[in-house]
Amino acid sequence: MKKILLILLGAGALTAWAAPVNRKLSREMAAADAQTPVRVVVQWNSAADDTKDRKVLSRGGTVHYRFKALAAGVYTLTGAAAQDLANDPDVAYISPDRAVSPKLDLTAAAVNASAAWNAGWNGSGVGVAVIDSGINADPNLGPGKSVVFSYDFTKAANATAVSNVLAQLSSGLSLSGLLGNIPISALSTPAPDQYGHGQHVSGIIASNGLSSSCTNCTRTFTGIAPGVNLLDLRVLDQNGESSDSTVILAIDTAIALKNIYNVRVINLSLGRPVFESYTQDPLCQAVEAAWNAGIAVVVAAGNDGRDNTYGEQGYGTINAPGNDPYVITVGAMKTEGTPARTDDLIATYSSKGPTQIDHIVKPDIVAPGNLIVSLLVPNSTLAAQNPANMVPLTYFESNLTPGQAKKNSGNYFILSGTSMATGVVSGAVADLFQANPSLTPDQAKALLMETAYKTFPQSSTVTDPTSGQTFTDYYDIFTVGAGYIDLAAALSSIHNVPANATALSPVATYQSGSGAVTLSYDPSSIWSAQAVWGANSVWGAQSVWGTSVLQGNQAVWGTQAVWGTNSAWAANSVWGAQAVWGTNSMWAANSAWAANSKWAANSSTAQSVSVTGEQ
Repeated sequence: MKKILLILLGAGALTAWAAPVNRKLSREMAAADAQTPVRVVVQWNSAADDTKDRKVLSRGGTVHYRFKALAAGVYTLTGAAAQDLANDPDVAYISPDRAVSPKLDLTAAAVNASAAWNAGWNGSGVGVAVIDSGINADPNLGPGKSVVFSYDFTKAANATAVSNVLAQLSSGLSLSGLLGNIPISALSTPAPDQYGHGQHVSGIIASNGLSSSCTNCTRTFTGIAPGVNLLDLRVLDQNGESSDSTVILAIDTAIALKNIYNVRVINLSLGRPVFESYTQDPLCQAVEAAWNAGIAVVVAAGNDGRDNTYGEQGYGTINAPGNDPYVITVGAMKTEGTPARTDDLIATYSSKGPTQIDHIVKPDIVAPGNLIVSLLVPNSTLAAQNPANMVPLTYFESNLTPGQAKKNSGNYFILSGTSMATGVVSGAVADLFQANPSLTPDQAKALLMETAYKTFPQSSTVTDPTSGQTFTDYYDIFTVGAGYIDLAAALSSIHNVPANATALSPVATYQSGSGAVTLSYDPSSIWSAQAVWGANSVWGAQSVWGTSVLQGNQAVWGTQAVWGTNSAWAANSVWGAQAVWGTNSMWAANSAWAANSKWAANSSTAQSVSVTGEQ
């Protein structure tokens, strides 16, 4: 592993992660009640089949369905049965079916999207699978069409039906052979958005701006890639709730449909806390399967950047599957109400790296995500709960009558968060794939990171108008990653990206003796080569990270921060005896993770979506 000295830090020690007693069981399953049934995801060492299903049935379990791209299945087992099954040599890992939640005029200008549009690149012909709360028919989406394929995974019967189709594909049947003369569209089922999140994200990706293109319109809300073909894979219900297995099944389906709809991008504006290494997490393994199938997976970093529970100041709060080194993990910026990027600042709620357990450097890139105007679902949960976020006609239209000036547009809504920033990057990646169809996901990721805008202030401070609390952010690699997405710069280098290498995000390692952090690169990665982009190494101070983003030693890297003795990684913090794993911690009987809590193994409760944004 190639290493580079990154930042000098204050004194302190990083506490190692303690593995569970049985390495094949997640901590929740190792502590599960022996007699209580739990819905689980079992990862096998080879493809799930009837023989493996019988191993579950023989222990009194229930078989729900299997995945195609992932050697895994969804089952219900008691705690005792799960512990017994973990001793089987065919089992790789058992974890609960966890809860998953969701996390433009100025937006497009801030990322230089007009350079793509002026060159004719708008994502045309590229399939983007939006795995979210659904998409409604809307004249603002796509060039005169809504979506090319939709499926509602929130209905149990639909999930079972599609898993059966995928199972038959695994047996050797082609999709065309399986369907016979039935068109693939026959599998499509309506998947409308009842929550209001998926429609908003889809508009950021693909809106054609129709409802803001009038004669008197002063702003036009066009998506980053208005020519893409959207696939609506609904996994979040009307409350924004879902589970690992539902999301994995949608990813599995996107992979199966890749060659039919040219699916090159999956947008995941959702996530959940990190519970284990990405190498064991079934959600992370699913996104890796998509990546290895040639689909770029773009994931929200999370909205926990203000978390200071353990004095970590938002560091170490990246959500899964954004903690996976393969995917493109996106943080959120604020456009500050101008089209120029020079005054843009990081949103204080944007989650920061390094990732828990594996210490992967994340996010990979940042994009506009604060106070984003996009498509509205009028009767959705979010619209009903946040009527003040309706966009008035006066925001984008002039010469209105006094009566019109009092009305909302009925088409647009404001949301904030890394979910929105993820949609921006997904649209940009689609534009890149149209401009150069031979690009691999790794090349697209490397290209965006290498060409990202890297000029930032050393720090910025925001005071919350409601609470009066002040938040200060430092522009280091765990806050802004490789920088601020610049689509024009990426397009200028689109035919010069080295091939045959991965773009795995590096690992950060704390050196307790010197107080330094080093980055370790996977030997297969583009970053491990010397000067692959010319005179400067891709991950050098003058290249991917830029000079200003390396000033972490001027930020919060002291003894009270991430690596210090009282930090999120120290003995009395996130991983300490009184924290995550302690008897009175969040794993305790009455904690948020307990059997009767909202994060229980059979739960599907979503985290809140940021709707207020920050000024």
